[in-house]
Order: sequence, then structure tokens, then C-alpha cells
Amino acid sequence: MNIHFGFSYIGLIFLVMLMLPNMIWSKNKPKDYDKYVKSEDKILRLFERIGQVLVTCLSLIFSDFNIIKISSWTIVLLIAFILMILYEIYWIRYFRSNKTMKDMYCSLFGIPVAGATLPVMAFLLLGIYGKNIFLIVSTIILGIGHIGIHLNHKRESD
Repeated sequence: MNIHFGFSYIGLIFLVMLMLPNMIWSKNKPKDYDKYVKSEDKILRLFERIGQVLVTCLSLIFSDFNIIKISSWTIVLLIAFILMILYEIYWIRYFRSNKTMKDMYCSLFGIPVAGATLPVMAFLLLGIYGKNIFLIVSTIILGIGHIGIHLNHKRESD
């Protein structure tokens, strides 16, 4: 495992793709969303917050995520990027919807709670592509919290 410190432009691209729709969403939340936030599991929320900070920082500080040469590993990065494109498609569909909790927690191409699952899977694959155990573990922590919270919201809203 060779880990190299340095700026990751790929990490930055992924983070911009993650954060832009979330900034727009903050002004387009589903009706009664705040009611669901109040009942979130505190342990899941802790996992989510720790994961968010770690994934954000780690995505930027390791140059291992940058494209150095095209190889069979590049397929992993391509799949991660495709998942981020699907994430953007998920948000476009949400922003065009009635913006209900059902719209927020719908699946996309069979992927459950796509708004939570797609970016977590993309960052996990980014960690695998970069052979970076720190990003892999941090993404798992994020996934436990983020996907767990949103699965609970989905259950409560059904």
C-alpha cells in the first residue's frame, strides 16, 4: 500500500458533484423533512458526521485518486464516476418532482435510497481505485450513518 500526500483533482471533482446539488437541496427540502431529522438515531448521526469530515478531507489530500496512467484499475474509477453521474440524475429527477419525502427516498435503477447510496458507493470505489484504506474505512463509516439515517427516514415516511 503506497499512499501519497498531495492534492487530488479527482477528489475535488467528486466533492463538487456531491455538494452542488446539496446546496440547491437546502432550499428545496421535502415538506416536513425537519420532523424526520429530529428523530434521527444519534449514533447513526455521529457516524455520518465523522464520515463526512473524513471523506471530505481525505478525498482532497491524497494524490492517489488522480489519473496517473490508464490501466485496468481505471475501470474502477470510471464506475465511480458513473455512480456520481447517476447521483446527478437522481437530483435532477428530485428537483423536477413535487419534492415530497417519497420523491426524496425513491430508488434509481433499482438502487435503494439513491441519494444516499450512490455517492457512498462512488467514494468507496474511489478509495478502492486509489488503494487508500483511509478513504475506504471512512466511506464505510459514512455509509453506515448516512444510508442508515436515510433508510430510517424512508421507513418513517412510508
